[in-house]
Amino acid sequence: MKQIRSAFLWIFFLFYAFNFLVFAIICTYLFPVEKYNPWLQFLFRGFLKISGIKVEVKGLININKDKVYLFMSNHVSIFDVALFGGYIPNVFRGIEAERQFKWPIYGFAIKRLGNIPINRKSPAIAMKSINKAVEKIKNGLSILILPEGHRTLTGEMKPFKKLPFLIAKNCEKELAPIGISGLFSLKKKGSWLITPGNVQINFGKPIGVEEINKLSIDELKIITKEKIEKLIDYK
Repeated sequence: MKQIRSAFLWIFFLFYAFNFLVFAIICTYLFPVEKYNPWLQFLFRGFLKISGIKVEVKGLININKDKVYLFMSNHVSIFDVALFGGYIPNVFRGIEAERQFKWPIYGFAIKRLGNIPINRKSPAIAMKSINKAVEKIKNGLSILILPEGHRTLTGEMKPFKKLPFLIAKNCEKELAPIGISGLFSLKKKGSWLITPGNVQINFGKPIGVEEINKLSIDELKIITKEKIEKLIDYK
């Protein structure tokens, strides 16, 4: 039964994703981001709801939708995208692996939307992406980065990379931690089976610019990981 349900869900996901991406691309040519971003949020939420995924949002009081943040979160599933896109209240863009910009339709869509490609194999090239992210966030656009770099294989967080915290040290904006729970049991990496259920997105209290400036990169990395850990429900 689970196999049949998963097969139907994948068919639905592919159909929905194709139409969503085409709609998003068209929007980037016709409207400013402030106009179409709420529409994309609505569609992300609709995707999760229709898929049988019930989302609980916690800690939203910690986030001012009119402020600019550097968001960081744990990386659990391919469904992270819909969860972040539907429930982060601010206009934001993400940093994604360079190879994803070469995927048909999806790659063109994220390029048009303004996501930033990063080369994980070359620190020198990656620094260009870091500088671009710093520039965007200083110009008023929130940025989301997943400091683990890859999805978890066990449900537990992986060690954090160093480069995301170079952005934090240079962008002069608050760092807002996010913890997501429930997605690992929904769709594990390497498995095609999908088990819809309850998920949670929990917004923590942002780390202030003054505190960020006082900490070393390694100290900031440790503190951020601890804060995100506390926002995750592993039950």
